[in-house]
Amino acid sequence: MRRSQQFALIVVFCVTILAAGTAAWGQNTIRIGVIGPMQFSQGQGHWNGAVMAAEELNGQGGVKIGNRTLKIELIKADSNEFINLDDAAKAMAQLLTRDKADIVVGGFRTEAVMAMQDVAMDAKKIFIGVGAAHPELCNRVARDYDRYKYFFRSAPFNSSFLVKATFVQMRTVASLLRQSLGIDRLKIAIVAEQAMWADPMVGAAENYIPRMGMEVVGVWRPSPTATDVSAELSAIQRANAHMVFTIFSSPVGVTFARQAGELKIPTAIVGINVEAQKDGFWEATQGKADYLMTMSTYSKTAEYNDLTRGFVDGYVQRFGETPTYTADTYTAIKHLIAPAITTTGSLDPEKIIPYLEDTVHRAPSGKYAFMKDEQGRHLHDLSWGPGLQTSIAIQWQNGRQVPVWPHFKWMSPQWEFSAEPPATPHEMSYKGIQPYVIAPWVIAAHKK
Repeated sequence: MRRSQQFALIVVFCVTILAAGTAAWGQNTIRIGVIGPMQFSQGQGHWNGAVMAAEELNGQGGVKIGNRTLKIELIKADSNEFINLDDAAKAMAQLLTRDKADIVVGGFRTEAVMAMQDVAMDAKKIFIGVGAAHPELCNRVARDYDRYKYFFRSAPFNSSFLVKATFVQMRTVASLLRQSLGIDRLKIAIVAEQAMWADPMVGAAENYIPRMGMEVVGVWRPSPTATDVSAELSAIQRANAHMVFTIFSSPVGVTFARQAGELKIPTAIVGINVEAQKDGFWEATQGKADYLMTMSTYSKTAEYNDLTRGFVDGYVQRFGETPTYTADTYTAIKHLIAPAITTTGSLDPEKIIPYLEDTVHRAPSGKYAFMKDEQGRHLHDLSWGPGLQTSIAIQWQNGRQVPVWPHFKWMSPQWEFSAEPPATPHEMSYKGIQPYVIAPWVIAAHKK
């Protein structure tokens, strides 16, 4: 082999080693792509959380990699995923090719995130999902680890766990309704937006609600962008439902709450309504959202641990609103990515991935531990349950978000879903949780 050929091979080898090891000599920042529907509040949450994390890390000098300390540089990408799924994949490709992002966080709609996920996997770049809940995103990791190992879910926990958590919340409210109304077998209406992430939750609800001693009186699936759900609400009222179990992540959550309030539909509303997690929900519903309850991640008063208040208070001060769960790009960057880079001394995904898999990470919303499936395969999905990730539930009371769950003494360590409390009670609550209040028109309409 000629000397020039030998020299060329040595150059290629050295470049490869540098790219896979610590930050390249010429790299002055860690480039993190933040992708989401930036024209909507969900994407704005992605960006705000990332900005806050970058500001805090850069304010401390940056992220240490070996003997160097690099600042975080954020790159915003509008996925436009509510409007056009193809735009999401294009935005991801642009982040990785033109913008040279080292790592990407964000994504919201499962259908769009799956497309973005494939683009990131082709590029062998770590993509931490903050928004999409469907289990399939992480089932892909278990089935084809070599290809999908670069994907992790940071928020929320998957839709199977979401529905289990909301079942526990539903059971809490059901117990109060039974006591206050004198009704043993409650009637439940299921209302879920037409979206992939909601499909497994609807099926699980239809299965489990009867097992909790309640009756499902119907399932309604409005469009995520519906501006009129009066037909669904009229049907729910005719069915004499005592409770509505909602599964909303989109603007239909505002429509449903406003019209239910206007009509004073005599049902307790529980479940998931992402719009109701926002401070502006009261104004958006024209003050008609009183007594609505939704699973949420943060409130101004509830505390999971000693990290919660600093994050929530700082976010409110910086952006003027309570963070929703898409703002957990903050956790993805500050409590997952930064420690992984510092500990491994590298931007190499092959070194970062084992660290993320094997480490329990403390965060403002609890502890992060990435689980395996029943066969022992890595899922890169969040573990759920007491002591890990649990969420909270907030209820709108007189124009305020009030955290009302978890706050009881009869939840078992296994989070059982039977109609009756378990024989061995287990107390579960957080600082700042307050009592749930039944709407007076529900009591007036149904009390025996």
